[in-house]
Parts: sequence; C-alpha cells; structure tokens
Amino acid sequence: MSGIEGKVIALTGASSGIGEATALHLAERGAHLVLGARREDRLNAVVDRITARGGSAVGVVVDVSRRADLKRLTGVAADRFGRLDVLVSNAGTMAVSPLDELCQDDWDAMVATHITGLLNGIGAALPVFRRQRSGQFVNVASTAAYVVKAPQTVYAATKTAVKVLTEGLRQEAGPDLRVTLVSPGFTHTEGVGKGASPEVAAAMTRQRDEIAMPPSAIASAIGYAIGQPDGIDVSEIVVRPTAQA
Repeated sequence: MSGIEGKVIALTGASSGIGEATALHLAERGAHLVLGARREDRLNAVVDRITARGGSAVGVVVDVSRRADLKRLTGVAADRFGRLDVLVSNAGTMAVSPLDELCQDDWDAMVATHITGLLNGIGAALPVFRRQRSGQFVNVASTAAYVVKAPQTVYAATKTAVKVLTEGLRQEAGPDLRVTLVSPGFTHTEGVGKGASPEVAAAMTRQRDEIAMPPSAIASAIGYAIGQPDGIDVSEIVVRPTAQA
C-alpha cells in the first residue's frame, strides 16, 4: 500500500509535541490512527481534535515501558481496523543533567522510555508485520545520537541506542518490511530543559525560543517516509534547524 491514505498507523507519545503534530499531519492525509500516550486527558484532546475534523483516530493509554501496553496498542489497531501498517515509536523524555548530579531516576526513565520502550514496540509489532508480510517501523531518535554535548550524556546514550537498534532491525527486516530512523534536531517542545538545573533549563529554553523548529517539521519527515511507494525504504532522516551547529 503506497501513500498515507487508508494506512493504519499506531503512534506513541501522541499527546503533545512531535507526536501530536505527527498525528494531525497523518490524519489530514487519511490515515487511521491508534494513538498512545500516558496522559489520558491530553490524548483524548488530540483524538477529539482529529475526529472533529472528520479524521479517524482512537486513543489508548500507554506507558511504553510496559510490554502489555504496547501489545494492547497493536491489538486495538487489529481489532478496530483489521491490520497495522506502521508503528511510530516516538515516546520520549529529555531529562538532562550533569552526571555528577546523580539524577538516577531520570536516567532510569530515559532508558525505560527510549530503549525498553522501543524494544517493547518491536516485540508487539514485529509478529503482526511478519504475519501480514508487510509493515513499517518509524523510530524517533535525535541528533544527540550523532553529536554528544554535555549535559546530555545519558540522553545521547539512549538515543544512540535507538539508532543502533533501528539499523539492526533494518538489516534483519527482510524484503517485506520497512524501517526508518528519524532524528530531530532542536525542536520546540515542552520537554526542553526538563530535569536540568534552573540555570541550564533557562538557557535551553532561551535557545529553544530563538532557533528551535516546529514539531510540524518532524511530522512532515515522518509522513514523507511513510508515504513512499511499496518497496522503497527511507532508512534515515536527520532534520535540524539551519541555526543548529
């Protein structure tokens, strides 16, 4: 199935930022969406916004660190629409801090979300795609997977893991599946500065307001990869503001 119209797409981290923008972008192009996020009220607001415009979307409360939640997300897609064409693994957290501050709960959260969450998505969707003999993974990493800048050490490590896991998955996927890595640069989202000291958070917020690109830029990149003809795999997309070093 080429293009976006009619495809059944599951998306995590859909309640705000890149996830929300991607949901709106794909809905406008005729996708059937199964949206997952932890914040039920925000998730329902996105679903309502899509359906009010005539789009097709359903929300599922999902914590990607839990295997059962990802299986439920893919299960809703099958039950509601009869198939699953794409899984967009977008859920993320950016709690940056110097290692000396020993913010180990934040470290655990980034590992659980970016690494365990990605693997849980693969575990839930891969058997479905194998049975269908078709499907696409779109995994959202970061330019931090290419350039490490303090105090983003743990964040960069987890996003590098996303990049490595995605490439390994692509090599194992075979001719029937597509695997895409999308790595955003500085994007205007609410998570910028989270977990950092007040001084670092203020500096990151100022920089965000000065140079960050809108989440819609990443939504367009994801849509581009999904919309390619059958047999065409856009393996990697890096999108950054021109002002970002």
